[in-house]
Amino acid sequence: MTRRLLLLAAAGLLATLPGPAAAQAPRGAPAPPLALPAGMSPLPAGADRVSFRPGDSALPAGAAPVLGEIGRRLAAATPTGGGRITVEAQASGPSNDASAARRIALARAQAVRAALVAGGIEETRVDVRALGRTPQALDAADVLPPGVARAGATR
Repeated sequence: MTRRLLLLAAAGLLATLPGPAAAQAPRGAPAPPLALPAGMSPLPAGADRVSFRPGDSALPAGAAPVLGEIGRRLAAATPTGGGRITVEAQASGPSNDASAARRIALARAQAVRAALVAGGIEETRVDVRALGRTPQALDAADVLPPGVARAGATR
């Protein structure tokens, strides 16, 4: 058993195993806040924002595992049928081609959804909204948990 734990620790998987502390934590206790990597920021009401480089639809470095953890937490907190998660993405440009901006936003939303699904949330519970170029001209995708209104509506 000790050798197995050493191998898991060396592979970086030990932290993902449930241990005695996890078994003793009260059921339904809030999960500790996530350490968000550069390129991600919290929004009000439990939403999160992923920022992208202009014109790029690849997730920023370190965002995929954090989005996976968000997906895992949403799956645990909202069982099947417990609400829909929305990913709203937008792009700052190109300003003269609405179709291209919408395609970039769609690719961003799909990348975020794939990372959430990798964490355990059912793909059919994640809606994507490609907003294209908005008046805010942001290069971002927002993850909105069930019951959270559109993030862009309050800005």
